[in-house]
Formats: sequence, structure tokens, C-alpha cells
Amino acid sequence: MQKYEKVIVAAIMAVGLLMLGLCIKGGIDNFTNKDRRVTVKGLAEREVDADKVKWTLTVQLSGDELKPLFADINVKVDIIKEFLDKHEIKGKGTVSVTTYDVTDNLANAWGDNKPRYHYTVGRSVLVTSKDTKFISKLRENVDELIDMGVILESDYANYEYTQFQQLKPEMMAEAIGNAEKTASQFAENSHSTINKIVEAGQGEFSIDDADLPYKKKVRVVSTITYSLKD
Repeated sequence: MQKYEKVIVAAIMAVGLLMLGLCIKGGIDNFTNKDRRVTVKGLAEREVDADKVKWTLTVQLSGDELKPLFADINVKVDIIKEFLDKHEIKGKGTVSVTTYDVTDNLANAWGDNKPRYHYTVGRSVLVTSKDTKFISKLRENVDELIDMGVILESDYANYEYTQFQQLKPEMMAEAIGNAEKTASQFAENSHSTINKIVEAGQGEFSIDDADLPYKKKVRVVSTITYSLKD
């Protein structure tokens, strides 16, 4: 009887030791795998047409009497509007004119370094359009204004892409997919497989100028950390 009890006790101890060994092994494996991870970046890029442009054409004149300056600058503004009408801006965009920008050049003059003219007056014609290709092409003809008697102080167009929110989900999915491909390749090279996402950022978004004025380059970069398993 005692011999039988000893066998049972020995069997129980053996099973217990086996279970303890398995638990220790599992704990070691989990501890080892806990730090087995890879962080990768996924990129998605698109080149798109800008869908909005603000074009500013500014004229500036200097003189000693404000009234004739206002009259002369209004003539220049009318010539710019005539130029825009000639190139069929109607239906392509809206045209507006800013108020006068008047600078008293003598206000901050000191000593003998007095400016040549008392006043400088500026005024701008603003063109806003969604037809960015049309405006880009029209700007190539802006030198015609010189022959019409107008020398621009500045000619600046700001092209924007406003539809990014509609494009964002698709590009995010592509960036994540590219990140997963990179992680899978890394895991394959290290004789592992990717397990699950441990950490993921919101993604970095940027919209930059492309080669053509009305083109924009949209980029999404996602940084994702995957755990690895054998």
C-alpha cells in the first residue's frame, strides 16, 4: 500500500515538475518575444492638380501729391482688368481690387537721407479661380502688360489643394499596406513572421509644390511597430 502511495506521489510530483517546466518555458518565450518587434515606415504619394489659385498683381507709384497718384494708379488697375478681360477671365475666375496702400516716405526719414518722393501708393488686382491650369497659362502672357504701359511691382500666384480630406483615407490605407510589406520582408529575412500592430502613429502629411506651378505633391508617411513571432 505504501509502495502504491509512493508511486502516486512520485507521479504527481513528476506532472507538477513538467507543468512547472512548461510554465517557465512559456514565461521565457513570452519574455523573449516581448521585445521582438520591428518599426517601419510606409509611404504613399500622389501628384495632383491644385484646385484653387489666388493670383495677385500689384502696381506701385511714387510721388509728392496723393490725388494724381490715386488717379494714375487707377488707370494702371483698369489696364490690368482690361488685360484679364482680353484673355477671357470671365467665367474662369473672380476679379477684385484692393484698397489703396499708402506709405508716407517722410514719416521715418532722418537727417539728410530723405527719400526722393513723399508718398508711395500701391494697389492690387486679385484673381481667384478654381481653373488652376488656365491661370498658370495666362500668367505666361503677363509681359503683355509692359506693352500696355504697366510695370508690375509684384506678380504672385498661390496654388492650393483643398481636397486632401477626400484623398486621405485611401492614402492612409496605401501607406499602412506598404509599411506591412516592409515589416513582412524584414521578418522573412530574420526567419520570423509579423504578429500584430503594437504601436501606430496618426501619420505625417505634407503637400508640396511639384514641377509645374499648378501641380502639388501629396505625401503620407505612417510609422508602425509590429511584434514578431517564430
